[in-house]
Amino acid sequence: MMYLSRRALLAGLSAAILGAAPLRASDPLFPVVPDQGYATWVRRFRDRAAQKGISDATLNTAFAGSGFIPAVIEKDRNQFELSLTLEDYLAITVSDARVKAGRAALQKHRKLLAAIEQAYGVEPHITTAVWGIESFYGTKRGTVPTISALSTLAYEGRRAAFFEAQLIAALKILQRGDVSLANMVGGWAGAMGHTQFIPTTYAAFAVDFRGDGRRDIWSNDPTDGLASAAHYLSQSGWSYGQPWGVEVQLPRTFNRALAGNLRRRSTAEWAKLGVRTAGGGRLTDHGPGSTILPEAGGGPAFLVFGNYTVMTRYNAAQSYVIGLGHLSDRIKGGDRLKTPFPPDQYGLRQVDRVALQKRLTRMGYDVGSTDGVIGPKTRAAVAGFQTSRGLPVDGKPSLEILGLMR
Repeated sequence: MMYLSRRALLAGLSAAILGAAPLRASDPLFPVVPDQGYATWVRRFRDRAAQKGISDATLNTAFAGSGFIPAVIEKDRNQFELSLTLEDYLAITVSDARVKAGRAALQKHRKLLAAIEQAYGVEPHITTAVWGIESFYGTKRGTVPTISALSTLAYEGRRAAFFEAQLIAALKILQRGDVSLANMVGGWAGAMGHTQFIPTTYAAFAVDFRGDGRRDIWSNDPTDGLASAAHYLSQSGWSYGQPWGVEVQLPRTFNRALAGNLRRRSTAEWAKLGVRTAGGGRLTDHGPGSTILPEAGGGPAFLVFGNYTVMTRYNAAQSYVIGLGHLSDRIKGGDRLKTPFPPDQYGLRQVDRVALQKRLTRMGYDVGSTDGVIGPKTRAAVAGFQTSRGLPVDGKPSLEILGLMR
């Protein structure tokens, strides 16, 4: 496709596209606490930072209001994408609410997204899906002070070199004046803005799409954030017009040893092996691809292509990439996955878990959200129900308990 100049693309677009929640400078769930070891680490780090070009003034400003956050380390040990089954992950990241909000965002920002598409060759539903996964369309950009988060993780040491590099990059962003310290907030691991860029990714790929002299991914206006995400995907090798992957149906005799991201074959070869679309039709040739089987016990299978690999640049977790791809399909108008997931460890399917949560809610118990994901609140509610009925209390949901609630 032909890419136009940014100035030409922005002609006719509104100067500010607002609507997201305001930023806050701190988060009560991530309090800063005194730590002598951290303070000693900061003193030593200042010398290393100075050798990287960080001024004393920047360091003084950055660390005057920053500190050690133990909750960040706890989050690092229990990462969302790695702790849930794919079914539960999709129940949250491709929920009906997120799909509905994504379609609304796509419509509301269609002119901006079309301009970004022309500039970088990334389709609007893809950019919108990144926005939806990363910050729920700008409404959940994070409130953890970035300098505190990154310095905590660098000091803690599990990935010290990586997080110290991110911290240096974040300090350079402050030093350039792209954002104030008060507004430099984001996720617990230092990802920032509408599309949650880590500092080194920001340095390499963020763009000033508004043309105001600043690469602003933090403000309520999502322009630079969305354009930066598309630029990142484009520079990572995005193929315009090609799918990330498709849900497929495998023959019963399929050799699971053939599956895996690195085992690429032509579409014709997969078809010869009996692979079909999820609806049983013939595969469309989108070039070489790999078959992946996310759940060992069954459930949906996917034939993934080059754009799947590009998406891993954002987050390499398989659940994340499938969630991002599936959300983009749903935002564009696509259907839900056709292949059901197998029952969970309690013998329940998602429809059963949702029914259980809704019935507990009607009975006055707090389950959090009725998304079918069994978490601490749902287990506590089940335990409460068991207590009320004089049943053995273990907090484990079951078809039997569901039946007692009818």
